[in-house]
Amino acid sequence: MQTFFVQFKCQLGRTYDVANALAEAEIASEIYSVAGDFDVMAKFYLEKDLDIGHFIAEKVHVIPGIVDTRTIITFKAF
Repeated sequence: MQTFFVQFKCQLGRTYDVANALAEAEIASEIYSVAGDFDVMAKFYLEKDLDIGHFIAEKVHVIPGIVDTRTIITFKAF
């Protein structure tokens, strides 16, 4: 299993819309509101044979209200 996080910058006033859309799509294991440069952060698990880039492009970037994303790929949990 591949584990990665995505940080989301949302259009003004759309943070809850983006978070709700992620939750309804049931593609993220955890979704958080965050402070700083981004508004939302979500944790994802993906099978090893699937491409993270395609997943982000096809499942995540299609959600309305997203202005920018940052993907953080993880290597090992301690």
